Amino acid sequence: MKIVYCIQSLTAAGGMERVLINKANYLADILGEEVSIITTDQGGASPFYPVSRRIKCFDLGINYCDNTGNKLGVRLRKKHLHRKRLKKLLTELRADIVISLFKKEADFLYKIKDGSKKILEFHFSRFYRLQHTSGWRILWKKILLKKDKYLASKYDKFVVLTEEDRGLWGKAGNICVIHNACDFQTEKYADWDVKRVIAVGRLDYQKGYDRLIAIWKQIHAAFPAWTLEIFGEGEEREELIRQVRESGLESVVTIHEPVSDIREEYCKSSVYVMTSRFEGMPMVLIEAMACGLPVVAYACQCGPREMIQNGENGFLIEEGNEKEFVQKLSLLMQDRELRAAIGKRAADRTSRFSKENIMRQWTELFCSLKADN
Repeated sequence: MKIVYCIQSLTAAGGMERVLINKANYLADILGEEVSIITTDQGGASPFYPVSRRIKCFDLGINYCDNTGNKLGVRLRKKHLHRKRLKKLLTELRADIVISLFKKEADFLYKIKDGSKKILEFHFSRFYRLQHTSGWRILWKKILLKKDKYLASKYDKFVVLTEEDRGLWGKAGNICVIHNACDFQTEKYADWDVKRVIAVGRLDYQKGYDRLIAIWKQIHAAFPAWTLEIFGEGEEREELIRQVRESGLESVVTIHEPVSDIREEYCKSSVYVMTSRFEGMPMVLIEAMACGLPVVAYACQCGPREMIQNGENGFLIEEGNEKEFVQKLSLLMQDRELRAAIGKRAADRTSRFSKENIMRQWTELFCSLKADN
C-alpha cells in the first residue's frame, strides 16, 4: 500500500512530528508499506527525530515561514504554488492514502483528484483557536472554527485523538477516534526516590509553563530540596527564564533544550506535571505514565480525562485550580510510597496505547478505505 503524509516540516521537536515519524517508521519498517512524507518548509534541514531509510521524503519548497508579517498577497501566492506542486507530486506518486495533519494543504487536498483516499488528522482540541483570544479576534476565530468543521466534512475520514474531542465536533459521519501511540517499552521505571519533577513540551502559551512556575514558587517554600526540570523550545523561552529569575527559583528550576531520548529524563525523575491550557492528546503524558511516573495535570480539553483516573494513576486537577494542584503535587512529593504505587498503576494502564494496538487501528482504517476504491 502507498501511504503519503503531509506536514509543514520535520525539524521541530514537537509531539505531532514525533507521532507522525513513529507511525511512518512502523508502516515502512514493520509492515513493509511504501511510505512518503511531503513537507513545505523543510528547507534542507535534517528531521529532529530519525526517519527510516525506507521512507521517501519530498520538500515542495513553499517556505510559508518566510512570509514575515503574514502578508495576504504573499500567503495567497504561496498557497497557489503549494497546491500546484502538491497536485503534480501526488499525481506522480499515485498513492492509495494521503493524510494531512490539518496544515495548509487541508484547504485543498480533498480537491486533488489523484486516485487516493484522503484523511484529515487533527492533533488539537476542537476549540483551540479560542484560547488566548480577545476582542474582535474572537469573531474571526469563530469563523475559522466553522471553516475547520466544513473542511473536516470534505475528507473520506476525519481522525481525532479522543472521545472527548469527537463529542465537540458534533455528529459528523466521517469522524473516528484513534489515540496517539506510545512506543516506550521500558524495563526501567522512574526513580521514585529522586527529588526531581519533570515537564516536557513547547515553550508557548498552550503549555502553560507560566502557571507551572507560579505553582513551583509555592512548592519551593515547602520542598526547597526538590527541582523542576522543563524540556522544550519555543517563543516563550526568554519570558519564562525571566519569570524563573524574578521568582528567585534559578537554583531549582531549569529550562533545558529538547532531547531526542526523553525516556532517559523521565526515568531520572519521580513526578510528571502538566499545566497545559489545551491539548489534543498529549504524547508526553502517555510516555511519562508508561515510565511509571505519577502525574498531576490540569483537566484541560482534551486528553487528560481519558488517560488519568483521578487518585488511581495520577491526579486530575480542575482547570485553573492552582490551590488543588499545589496540594496534590505536595502530597506526592512528601510520600515516596504513594509515588511508587500511583506510578506503577500508571505504567500498567498504558497498554491500550501500545504501538501495536494503535497501528492495528490505523491499518484497518487504511484497508477499509482502499477497499472502497
